[in-house]
Amino acid sequence: MPDSHPQPPHSSSSSGSSGPADPGALLLCGARLTDGRTVDVRLYGGRIEAVGTAGSLTATRPSGPGTRVDLTGYLLLPAPAEPHAHGDTALTADVPGPVSHEPEDVQRRVTEAALLQLGHGATALRAHVRVGDVPGLGGLIAVLRARRTLRGLAELTTVAMPRVLTGVAGADGLAMLRDAVKMGADVVGGCPDLDPDPAGYVEAVLEVAAEHGCPVDLHTDAADPARLARLAAMAGGLRPGVTVGPCDGLGRLPADVASRAADQLAAAGVAVLCLPQGPCAQGGDGGADRREGTAPVRLLRAAGVRVAAGSGALRDVSNPVGRGDPLEAAYLLASRHGLRPEDAYDAVSGAARATLGLPEVRVEAGFPAELLAVRGDRLAGALSLAYGRIVVHRGRVVARTSAVREY
Repeated sequence: MPDSHPQPPHSSSSSGSSGPADPGALLLCGARLTDGRTVDVRLYGGRIEAVGTAGSLTATRPSGPGTRVDLTGYLLLPAPAEPHAHGDTALTADVPGPVSHEPEDVQRRVTEAALLQLGHGATALRAHVRVGDVPGLGGLIAVLRARRTLRGLAELTTVAMPRVLTGVAGADGLAMLRDAVKMGADVVGGCPDLDPDPAGYVEAVLEVAAEHGCPVDLHTDAADPARLARLAAMAGGLRPGVTVGPCDGLGRLPADVASRAADQLAAAGVAVLCLPQGPCAQGGDGGADRREGTAPVRLLRAAGVRVAAGSGALRDVSNPVGRGDPLEAAYLLASRHGLRPEDAYDAVSGAARATLGLPEVRVEAGFPAELLAVRGDRLAGALSLAYGRIVVHRGRVVARTSAVREY
């Protein structure tokens, strides 16, 4: 049975330390790349130091011997990222009664969910956290604690999501949102579709984002093209940028209307985050607003919109069987939406990382050592059936999944 809990790397050198301050190099031997080459890859200082033909590199540096990991039979890829996690409600599908928002329970769920997704390969995650009303700021406090716990294993960033921001009822939500940013929330967001004044909600979020220089990440069905056009016009040019998703309502619009909306999003520089694995809790409210379908990925990409893909719900009431597996999201983009395997994987890796504001990763010298090795020799096969995985974060093996099949 696969075991996705983080494990130390299997090493042929006993001198390498597994701690974050390990000065030694990590040598990945005999890995296959998507272009068909078989290479050795040496990692040092959290980056890819060298890539050479198989057998040409060693793990030894002036600082001493390093660690060697045999990747014969593995395909080496840039690590995926998870841009749309709801860790505060994850793993609650089988919990009787209301979901607990006690900080200890939230921290436990967020940590466990992040480790599950790390085992799948996601070395960076963006967690959407409900603030205000029932949880207040307790959920955010818990997620920030979980972020500290996960340091060295995965990068966890947070999106503060108030429910209402307009009118008399929204005054508390707006104050809570500002407090959340001061406490350490990295991104401001929420679900304007749930506010009595969606345009006012977006305006309030953009104002707070501009005050603090924060990115914006908004949940929207995008079934109303006029509302989406207003959002794009308001968000256009905001830096560090705006992401909207899951935008599955675009897939229900007439083709010409959806095409105009895609052009408006592209012109405004707004990225779209789709959820191929199914419905997610809009606004983090436990699935009260379920949506079917997925955004028209090919149409958006053809218009020049950056399209990333996330997993969404991880075994909560909106998707009790959600896996939180980026490779499953890429598989669905390829199998259901006709994307080439390379483009489908980019949606969960390169595009997802760019949406999170993270640096690009390539299996080339000088790039960050954020990598995923999967059993197989072709990307299409890896998306179809990938059990064995080795995950590298900051130049260290942080998770290993293995499976044995017998007949």
